[in-house]
Amino acid sequence: MALPARESPIGKRVSLFVTCIVDMIYPETGMSVVDILEHVGVDVDFPPDQTCCAQPAFNAGYRNEARTVAKHFFKAFRDAEVIVTPSGSCAAMVRHEYPHLFSPEDGEPYEQAQRMASITWEFSEFLVDGLGIVNLDLTLPEKQSFAIHDACHGLRGLGLGGASRDLIGHLGNAELVDLNECEVCCGFGGLFSVKMPDISNAMLENKIHNINASGAETIVTGDVSCLTQMNGGLSRNRSGKRVMHLADVLAQGLGKPPSAPRQVRGKRNEH
Repeated sequence: MALPARESPIGKRVSLFVTCIVDMIYPETGMSVVDILEHVGVDVDFPPDQTCCAQPAFNAGYRNEARTVAKHFFKAFRDAEVIVTPSGSCAAMVRHEYPHLFSPEDGEPYEQAQRMASITWEFSEFLVDGLGIVNLDLTLPEKQSFAIHDACHGLRGLGLGGASRDLIGHLGNAELVDLNECEVCCGFGGLFSVKMPDISNAMLENKIHNINASGAETIVTGDVSCLTQMNGGLSRNRSGKRVMHLADVLAQGLGKPPSAPRQVRGKRNEH
């Protein structure tokens, strides 16, 4: 299925769609995204009314409820020029599914769905494909080795994978190594892990085996849902390896302590 065409985001203000899990569990990852975007000269705002992208309801088959949540998304981001999110799965929901949640007979919601799909970018995709930046001119405090886990929605829905490798490959003191079956699902899959826990756990065990067998100290991914799934498995297996979001890895190269929660420039400061 073809994705909606997009204009260049260069020179446009970015509205951060932080996602539910980042907002509630990993706020530091959201701040890492802001720090990196501001590092490359992008002005960022945070629409405070944002909630969910509607993916849980959509995946469960509740299309009417998903449309209700999507309409709230339209209101929250009505003034956005570009939307950036640190989640391949949420970006895929907006870009792939929003245009098909509504029909032309729905009028304005249909038009808004098309517009949101056309201005939404996943974080690594925005930097590399949108801005054309692969070298952030950053260096980690000490040498570290990394491998990439390609989260399913980003890889298969958006064609991601190369951007994160480009960014890590140009990060000073970072060594990029291979992860066997890097493209294989970790077993989370949103509601899949709840509805089919036995299969989910078997997939996770396979992923943990490959992580422990890799030469990487840290696994990098672009979805905190995968991060949560894999870190849980690593912890239960008493492994010393951990999974980090790409934005948090890159932010280590900024040479400052991790960001404390703060207001982001733009619309949020107007309230």
